[in-house]
Amino acid sequence: MMADSIVIIPTYNEKENIENIIRAVFGLEKLFHILIIDDGSPDGTADIVRSLQREFPERLFLVERQGKQGLGTAYICGFKWALEHQYAYIFEMDADFSHNPKDLPRLYEACTEQGADVAVGSRYIKGVNVVNWPLGRVLMSYFASVYVRMITGMHIKDTTAGFKCYRRQVLETIELDKIHFKGYAFQVEMKFTAYKCGFKIIEVPIVFINRVLGVSKMNSSIFGEALFGVLKLKWWSFFRKYPQKKVQ
Repeated sequence: MMADSIVIIPTYNEKENIENIIRAVFGLEKLFHILIIDDGSPDGTADIVRSLQREFPERLFLVERQGKQGLGTAYICGFKWALEHQYAYIFEMDADFSHNPKDLPRLYEACTEQGADVAVGSRYIKGVNVVNWPLGRVLMSYFASVYVRMITGMHIKDTTAGFKCYRRQVLETIELDKIHFKGYAFQVEMKFTAYKCGFKIIEVPIVFINRVLGVSKMNSSIFGEALFGVLKLKWWSFFRKYPQKKVQ
């Protein structure tokens, strides 16, 4: 079955969630394909995906990598795979239901009907829409986004968001091999690079729900990377010539 859209989901030890998230995406009215990038999960996540591939042979794809190589490299791997396979709209989404699959069509519509080149599922475009996070983590995330806005000049409320839809042209333009960061600073770097290349970024309000099953990969060192990384991004931007969006 041909689809114009693929959802990339990086996984590491997500056996509690992976089947349910795949079935939730495939249960949507709009047709999406899914690409799982699994970093050698010792809990058998990839085995579950392989078993589901027999049920969804033309919609569910799997790339297995050796060991934990970082969120950023997983997405870069997925982006290159999606471009090679000619998808027009390429999504990032977590496996743990913190991103609601029912919001995927809204991100798609932002790109197809509202003129977005990048659609961002935003926790902060309408207040703070986060469920089940400790207050300290909410404040850390919210003020991290404020800080990133101040340093970069991007007019984006949720600069660290990881729920996104890209038009193909964005990923073809931004020179994926020049993306530096592997952790959560990767999310900031992708938005900043798209912004510097002249692409239109639209935020779509979502409600973010903290994972119920499995173990969070977030910690304070990851936020530290994002905080120092944004200073590096701004500094590098003074010396880099960014390829610009071509008018189509």
